[in-house]
Amino acid sequence: MEILAWLLIIICFIIAFAGLLYPVIPSVLFLLFGFILYGLFFSFAELSWWFWLIEILFVVLLFMTDALANLVSVKKFGGTKAGLWGSTIGLLIGPFIIPYLGIIIGPFIGAVLGEFIVARSDFPQAVRAGIGSLVGFLTSVITKSILQLVMILIFIIAIVF
Repeated sequence: MEILAWLLIIICFIIAFAGLLYPVIPSVLFLLFGFILYGLFFSFAELSWWFWLIEILFVVLLFMTDALANLVSVKKFGGTKAGLWGSTIGLLIGPFIIPYLGIIIGPFIGAVLGEFIVARSDFPQAVRAGIGSLVGFLTSVITKSILQLVMILIFIIAIVF
């Protein structure tokens, strides 16, 4: 039973990292679910209040990182709200329309279309906003993967020490 428990916990962690590339998967919730599974299968005693406090703060930080990385990058490259909305829509539907590459191409195309069609920006400016969207997405993925690794490290420290 112990092997099955650890297998389920590790699967939750793997799904959490898959959620970095497929935004429809709530990655941070799978991390929390892995921690809860540990408590249910083994013991919540090892997961003290400070553990939960730190992990919840990381959850908030992960949500903020996701939103801010895209916002800052699109704005820094001269995009408007239309480009930001287009990028977000492209991020959500891109992986379904173009498997594998849609996660990268979707936000770019969404931002370009949002800028060009809705905001009436000229095409070079729309492309710059699309590049900003791409930079924001990649920055977000890298930052969130580091934060998720730290969350797992804190979990390991809590259960080992």
